[in-house]
Amino acid sequence: MIEIRFAEGYEKKVVRFFKKHKDLYPQYKKTLEILSRDPYHPSLRLHKLRGKLSGFYSVSINMKYRVVLDFIIQDDVIILIDIGSHSDVY
Repeated sequence: MIEIRFAEGYEKKVVRFFKKHKDLYPQYKKTLEILSRDPYHPSLRLHKLRGKLSGFYSVSINMKYRVVLDFIIQDDVIILIDIGSHSDVY
């Protein structure tokens, strides 16, 4: 199983996000459960980001919202960095 950690400030971002999007919490929770078991599961749509987010990865909560993460698979650790829509993350 993969260990999931939160980057500094991530928990505050999650609280703000779910104040606006309470209905997405079950999907978010399921996304994290799948991520910890199988980060390559097709439903996550894991992909490497480009541009100013180059070096980071993203998984989808749904088609509009995502979680940006640092994917360090050799240490069995995934660090969650940000959460939001594809246009406003990070």
